[in-house]
Amino acid sequence: MVQLRAQIEAYIDFSEDENIEDGVYTQVCLEAKKLADAIRAHLNDKRQGEILRNGVALSIVGPPNSGKSTLLNKLAQRQVAIVSPIAGTTRDIVETTLDIGGYPLVVRDTAGLRKASSDVIEMEGIRRAVEAAQEADIRICMVDAQQALDCTTKPSDSFLQNAEWQALLDLPHTFVVLSKIDTLKSSDGIQAAAQAWAQSQRINNRIVPISCANMFGWESLMQLLADDIRTAWGTSVAQQMPLTKTRHRQHLQQCLEHLDSFESIGEDMVVLGAEELRGA
Repeated sequence: MVQLRAQIEAYIDFSEDENIEDGVYTQVCLEAKKLADAIRAHLNDKRQGEILRNGVALSIVGPPNSGKSTLLNKLAQRQVAIVSPIAGTTRDIVETTLDIGGYPLVVRDTAGLRKASSDVIEMEGIRRAVEAAQEADIRICMVDAQQALDCTTKPSDSFLQNAEWQALLDLPHTFVVLSKIDTLKSSDGIQAAAQAWAQSQRINNRIVPISCANMFGWESLMQLLADDIRTAWGTSVAQQMPLTKTRHRQHLQQCLEHLDSFESIGEDMVVLGAEELRGA
């Protein structure tokens, strides 16, 4: 960058002298484009460095009493969240850190999603739950298997009929977990039944039936999460220095904006181009 600035400043000051070779401005433009492309590629790292430093953010969302807090406690292997049969027990975000597949994970349990409530505090918890899910790197949408697969009563369907909540399923790295499989009369054919339910609800996400009571499907869920994290963020960082802080990313983005502006400025406006390089 310093060299590019020196060349462009020399071009401005001595362009009419014979000491400046022809094509200097063109060469500066080519080098600036190479630098911009390198920065752009460096920024396109899926936030790998920041995630390795801060942890992959995973939000657990779903209707009340669908087993979200139980799943959080099971993942953490300790009592992090209060578990109770009373709907709306979790009202604020409960967070813990753990390791899956060798990658740091920040898991957030959230308030149960349900339609309008007269409780202002609960509604704020629901708003925060949706916000946390939208900002997360990975989402687990919990649905009570008994409610989902019971052909006579489906109270969990109200969760899927809310446009804002259903939009969470369209986000990448979102999985649907059918919980409390142990409450069903039989787990035979559960995967086929789960897929049939997903098709009826027009859900295209990966479906994982589990039970935190007897650990049914637990290994499948852990392997799914580990594989997803490894595929999305587990590429080797040895090829380049990873961006581990948001501040570094912001500075590079600002630099890239100035370089793109320089590229759009013609040779007849070389003074303005020099200012852009100075800003970069």
